[in-house]
Amino acid sequence: MTAADQACHDLLVRLAGRLPDELLWRLRDWLAAEGRAAVSAMLPRELLRHRLGLSEEEREMLFASVGEWGASPRVLDAVLPQDTPDVPAVSFHASKLIGKGDVDLAALSVLAVVRGHPGCVELRQTWRGEGRKEQRVVLVLGADRPWTLTGTLQRVLRAHGDRTPCVEVLPPHGEANPYHRAAIIESAPLWRSPAMTSLAQAGA
Repeated sequence: MTAADQACHDLLVRLAGRLPDELLWRLRDWLAAEGRAAVSAMLPRELLRHRLGLSEEEREMLFASVGEWGASPRVLDAVLPQDTPDVPAVSFHASKLIGKGDVDLAALSVLAVVRGHPGCVELRQTWRGEGRKEQRVVLVLGADRPWTLTGTLQRVLRAHGDRTPCVEVLPPHGEANPYHRAAIIESAPLWRSPAMTSLAQAGA
């Protein structure tokens, strides 16, 4: 099931900022816990309910994952096509407490997990929105079985009081979508793998 799990993870990553946080974290949690039946039942219907269109590549990810797990072909076919996905109108900023640092216990707990997970090369953090609508967003570059790491980090953040954890585990290479590109630009680095640091120093 690894190929289908990867396709589903990749699709859920692309849906960041397009589906509500409270829905997206739950779908990712089910995927991490091998709750494929729950994901295949809910994801296509939520796409329809929110009238969210998918690009051709995203539709291929949908069929390659929940289509393989028994989702209704009729419901899948009803998901709207969209040539260019909507870009969420959101803003990010790197530090929640300007001048006071931003590595709290939650961030340290996330760091401890990421450093021990195979394939991770970098950990970054940003904040989306302002005031009471401010939301921590954790960005991890690289990871083996990224859907399992996503689920683990979400549970860590919920243990620290985040009701709708936003964890984005991205491939280490390749172009990010506009949402993640904006998040990365306005993020603060928390950790980089020793191998990546050595490469950066060698190329300096």
